Amino acid sequence: MAEKDELSAEVKERLKTEYQKPWRQELRRTLSVKERSKIPRQKMPERPAEERIKDFGEVNLGLETEAAQMEAKRCLDCANPACVKGCPVSIDIPSFVKLIEIGEFVLAARKIKETNSLPAICGRVCPQEIQCEALCNLKKATGVPVAIGNLERFVADFERKNGEIFIPSIPAPSGKKVAVIGAGPAGLTVAGELAKKGHQVTVFEALHLAGGVLVYGIPEFRLPKSILKAEVDYLKRLGVEIKLNFVVGKTATLEDLRAEGYEAFFIGTGAGLPNFMKIPGENLIGIYSANEYLTRVNLMRAYDFPRYDTPVLKGERVAVIGGGNVAMDSVRTAKRLGAKRAMIIYRRSRHEMPAREEEIKHAEEEGIEFHFLTVPVRYIGDEHGRVKAMECQRMELGEPDASGRRRPIPVPGSEFTVEVDLVVVAIGQSPNPLIPQTTAGLKVGKWGNIEVDWSTMATNIEGVYAGGDIVRGGATVILAMGDGRLAAASIDEYLKRK
Repeated sequence: MAEKDELSAEVKERLKTEYQKPWRQELRRTLSVKERSKIPRQKMPERPAEERIKDFGEVNLGLETEAAQMEAKRCLDCANPACVKGCPVSIDIPSFVKLIEIGEFVLAARKIKETNSLPAICGRVCPQEIQCEALCNLKKATGVPVAIGNLERFVADFERKNGEIFIPSIPAPSGKKVAVIGAGPAGLTVAGELAKKGHQVTVFEALHLAGGVLVYGIPEFRLPKSILKAEVDYLKRLGVEIKLNFVVGKTATLEDLRAEGYEAFFIGTGAGLPNFMKIPGENLIGIYSANEYLTRVNLMRAYDFPRYDTPVLKGERVAVIGGGNVAMDSVRTAKRLGAKRAMIIYRRSRHEMPAREEEIKHAEEEGIEFHFLTVPVRYIGDEHGRVKAMECQRMELGEPDASGRRRPIPVPGSEFTVEVDLVVVAIGQSPNPLIPQTTAGLKVGKWGNIEVDWSTMATNIEGVYAGGDIVRGGATVILAMGDGRLAAASIDEYLKRK
């Protein structure tokens, strides 16, 4: 891939003129607001369901060039773009979309990378429909927002496929060393932002690949590992060092690293502690946490047998407990591993499901069964200690609880039994406890989350910052990246003060 230390003089000159208001106004005149509003949203090409359930190839195929430019024409280039307010990393959305409209795809990618180092990932897995697209002014006018996420993916893929990866000029070394614990989306974001400011950044990752939940939690059919590798390689080109198989809290503590000259720290170790329901039979063979199940299949490539001989049970009658994105990933994975019957067991209705609408739609197309207002109450094993069935109970919805969703209430006498030979429990995760347990004085909340000052992401220990799921519990990739970007700015200020 081509690497460029700086923009050419020609491009710099173009940017000077094209980002002036007259240029944007001229483009706005090519189509009226009414004409732009009438352009239909361009459909994301997908592989047919009957084909894609047979392998782990990517489901969404990406917009073609003509469709991407047509979609970009739907953007009204609003005077007050609310979409930017909905982006946790504050991407200049109108500018990158307008650059797509005129065919400047590489410049569009560079515009995104001013605030987001992982656009190919965000374009695939971020819930734009409840963030930037939810606030799109076109949605307010027509009910159908600009497909911002699909456009972000388009330019990131264009940049990568055409060897146009831009490496910004890095300032002179600051002489400051920063340790980032965890190579998930929050940690990678912090690392990239601080490297661009001239600091010496080392990321310490416990697993054998960088990416955190991006590599162990999200299946290949949603986020190919090759895409993640390309994004991580970009950070390495910025000067970020990544040390794998290094468990901070075991291999070395924060204090050990401080003794080695690190002056600031970011903790982004995620929420890797699985939650269970604590019902009878949960210790039977064949019952996984979603964390273990997806890690075996995604990170350790159990789906790629016999090239990777990672043990994982492949059930014929699989039940996944939960209604979030992790549950969708788990049940669609089970289907691809050969399950004849793959079921979602969810205690509320479809309306309350927290999973992305796109993931639910894809699951429905792939033949996944949905059992709503249902909850398991015990698991039943055979003479060998393997799960063979689960007893469930019907639920009904009462008044809203603290989450704002209607609370499920058991219906007396509604118990029934379902035959299963594999169960995946996907009801959430808790923060990883290792760093809090091995860092004296670090303040944590009652759920084990590290407490921070939300305006800076600073913990109660000087020079130590945190973000992502270790602070929030289970959240989204883009929220973790937003935490990372804020923490990086705070760490930079802290190091300058020192």
